[in-house]
Amino acid sequence: MLRLSKLTDYAVVVLTRLEGEGVQAAPELAAATGIAEPTVAKVLKILAHSGLVEGLRGARGGYRLTRPIAEVPLTEVIAAIDGPIALTACVDSAVGICEAEEVCPVRGRWDPVNRAIREALSGITIADLAPPPRAASSEVLPARSAAAAAATA
Repeated sequence: MLRLSKLTDYAVVVLTRLEGEGVQAAPELAAATGIAEPTVAKVLKILAHSGLVEGLRGARGGYRLTRPIAEVPLTEVIAAIDGPIALTACVDSAVGICEAEEVCPVRGRWDPVNRAIREALSGITIADLAPPPRAASSEVLPARSAAAAAATA
């Protein structure tokens, strides 16, 4: 089973929450997403190290996206948090990570599978996973009931 880590899931949530919001600090993001603040801070640090977000210092500091989420493929987030995307440890003919690599009859045979998965995921952006944009807060007043209208007439 191919399963992403919780941190990758949290990273997607944090990135979608940063979209269109400008600069946000970890406590704000934690409150808005329901993810624990230390976890949000950890995710932001990793994303900043990968160049997906940038940190701003100062009284109005926090984090912001380095580009719109429509331009961020899911593969970049997965690689930033979990490392290379692969079903097996022998990623793209890597050497020295498996004790059976010298005698393995399928060595290198997983490469096309790993490439296919990466290609499929690279076509999905973080925007594809984001909830619909929040509507502008134009307040709609509730209609007056017939009894209330009659009482004022």
